Amino acid sequence: MKRILSLALALAPLSAWATPDPADWPAVVEDAKGQTVHWHAWGGSTATNDFIAWVGERLEDDYDITLNHVKLESTADAVTRVLTEKSAGQDDDGAVDLIWINGANFAAMKDADLLFGPFAEALPNWQLADTENKTLQHDFTVPAEGYESPWAMAQVVFMHDTADLPERLGSMEALLDWAREHPGRFTYPQPPDFLGTTFLKQALVDLSDNADALSKPVNEDNYQEVTAPLWAFLEELTPLLWREGRAYPATGPRQLQLMNDDEIDLAISFSPGEASTAIANYQLPESVRTFVLDKGTIGNASFVAIPFNSGSKAASMVVANFLMSPEAQLRAQDPDVLGYGTVLDLNALSVQDRAAFRTLDLGIATLTPEELGPVQPEPHPSWMTRISEDWVARYGVGN
Repeated sequence: MKRILSLALALAPLSAWATPDPADWPAVVEDAKGQTVHWHAWGGSTATNDFIAWVGERLEDDYDITLNHVKLESTADAVTRVLTEKSAGQDDDGAVDLIWINGANFAAMKDADLLFGPFAEALPNWQLADTENKTLQHDFTVPAEGYESPWAMAQVVFMHDTADLPERLGSMEALLDWAREHPGRFTYPQPPDFLGTTFLKQALVDLSDNADALSKPVNEDNYQEVTAPLWAFLEELTPLLWREGRAYPATGPRQLQLMNDDEIDLAISFSPGEASTAIANYQLPESVRTFVLDKGTIGNASFVAIPFNSGSKAASMVVANFLMSPEAQLRAQDPDVLGYGTVLDLNALSVQDRAAFRTLDLGIATLTPEELGPVQPEPHPSWMTRISEDWVARYGVGN
C-alpha cells in the first residue's frame, strides 16, 4: 500500500502540491480550472455587484473558474476572518480567496504576514499598467511590493446639483462659506464608513500645510497640531449639515438618494464617473455635475489581494489578471457600468483597444483627465484610522 501511495504521489502533477508560480502563467491557468474563488468585496452598490457578476460569467466561460462574490459591509470583516484562521492554525483552504482591499486593511494584512505573494507584477497584464503616472505600487504610502494587484483608479470629486448650486467650490473654506448660506444642504456618510472618512481626510489635506507629517504614521507629538484645522472646520460645519449633523447617511448610495430626493445639493464621491452612472440609472437628476478643489483631490487605486491560506491561489491570480485586462478595464470605465478610472497605460495597448478607450463616452457629468487635475496623495493609513476614531468620539451618532 505504501509503495502504491508513493507511486501515486510521484506521478501526481507538481502543481497539486506546490504553490502556483505566476511566472509560469500557462501552469497557473491550468491549475485554476475548476477552482472556486470566494471574492470578499464590498456589496453596497448594485452597479458594482453587477460588474462582479459579469466578471464571474467571463471567468466561467473562458477559464472554468467559479467566482463567488461574498458581499461585505466592511473589508475589515474579511481581514479579521483571515487573522482568526491563522491564529487557529488553518493554513490551507481558508474561507477568503480574494479581497478588494486598500489602505489600512492592506497595511494590517501585510504587517501580519497574511498575504500570498508577491504575484502582481508577474501577471501578464501588469505590462499594460501605468506605473509611472498612477499610484499602483504604493497603497496609502505603503509599498505594495507585488502583494496586491490594482484594478481601478479613484479620485475624490464633489457632486453638485447645478439647479441649486451652479458653481464649483474651490476649497474646504469655500464649502464652509457656502454651507453658512445654505444650511442643511450638505452631508457626508457617517464615519467609519470609508467614504465618510475619506471626506475627513480630504478636508485635512486641503486645510493642512503639513503634507510631510501626513505622509508618515501618526505621531502623538504633533497629532493635535496637525489635525487642529480639521476639528476647527468641523466645529463650524457640523451644525450646518443636513439634519444639523444629528444624523448622517450610512453609505454613499444613501447619500445619492438624499440628493435625488432634493434633500441635499452637494455630496462627495471617490469615483469621477459615479455621477454620470447614477444619472444614467435615474439615481440622480440630470442637472448634477462634478468638480474638484483648486489644490486637487485625493486619489488612489483599488487593489485585490490573496490571503496566505487561500485554497484557490491560481484561480485568484487569474481573476486579478482578468481585472487588469483591457476588456474588463474598458467595461469598468464605462459610466453606464461603473465609471471607474483605468489602471492601464493607453499607449501600451493595441491600436484597437486604445481606440475603444478614447472613443468611450465618459458621461455628461464626468470630468476629463485634464479637468481632474493634480492628484493629492493619500495620507498614511494610520491617519484614516485615528481621525475616524476621533470623529466618532466627537460627533458619532447612532452608536
